[in-house]
Amino acid sequence: MMHSARWALRLLLTMIAAFILAPSAQAAGPTCHGKFVNPITDVCWSCLFPLSVGGLKIWPSGRPDTANPASPICACGSPIPRIGISVGFWEPARLADVTMKPWCFPNLGGIRIAPGFDIGQGYLAGPSMVGGRSQSTAKWHVHWYVYPLLYWMEILTDFVCFEQASFDIAYMTEIDPLWQDDSLTALINPEAIVFANPIAQVACAGDCIAGTAHLPLDPLFWCAGCQGSMYPLNGNVPSSIGHVQSSRLALSRFAYKMHREALAWGTMGSAGLCKKYLMPIMRKQQYRFQMVNPIPTVSGRFACSAIGASTMPPDAGRAYPAGGEDMGYLVWRKRNCCVL
Repeated sequence: MMHSARWALRLLLTMIAAFILAPSAQAAGPTCHGKFVNPITDVCWSCLFPLSVGGLKIWPSGRPDTANPASPICACGSPIPRIGISVGFWEPARLADVTMKPWCFPNLGGIRIAPGFDIGQGYLAGPSMVGGRSQSTAKWHVHWYVYPLLYWMEILTDFVCFEQASFDIAYMTEIDPLWQDDSLTALINPEAIVFANPIAQVACAGDCIAGTAHLPLDPLFWCAGCQGSMYPLNGNVPSSIGHVQSSRLALSRFAYKMHREALAWGTMGSAGLCKKYLMPIMRKQQYRFQMVNPIPTVSGRFACSAIGASTMPPDAGRAYPAGGEDMGYLVWRKRNCCVL
């Protein structure tokens, strides 16, 4: 219970600081909306499954799952390896704000903590005529929280496979110049020019179908399925169909950006049994996104859908004008682990 107490105290101090700073922050810009995530009512706990031991699913689920190591026996450590059991599960590991309002924190109760100077812009513009048709554009910001919910709640005491960390705001794109400008973003994704052609983009239709029906196609790493192109790795969305579609695209790009900068690592498959590993080209199958703001998705097969899956119909009507334009997502991560 010590870990839960520390987490609760840290969250309480964050809330107190947020409410103290909120009045001056709200006056400095557009109104921010949101609410704190209730770990009981706002989390789709069935997204934890399927739970597998080796290649056998001991707790099945209707949601698609990645391939697990076939053998239930694993070994880690050197020079004398220790024998363990190979398990696979989905872990709620990160929380993300996705908003067009700089310094808006929907998952911290909808507060806006402005630094007092002009940095980081977001917008929704349109419609404008592009290629003979009406098209909207958007620019999103992302705040990335360390959020190992299973460890905090001590669902399984001393289960070493859970990420052991405390609540923290790990990244804010408002202070990242690479997130603001497409030219600077090319420093970390120079390969984007190879896929900026109609043939490469047409292939994303297949990724859209695969991600909606089962799992996204990892070989098509430049595609974000039904949401659009994964490049550039920033929040500039040139074709915004709606808040849910374009916010999920921005979050997908951000997750890829974290992997490209070695700030997020691989946890799935045989390579992840003993430790996390470098994954500079993100495997889309490793993640599921669950909306928690403005309206949580807590039930149904598409409550925590894969990267690139269609947002229709599961997320229809979950973004609305004025009070429902600031988005929050719980990021589920596939974990394969050797329990020693």
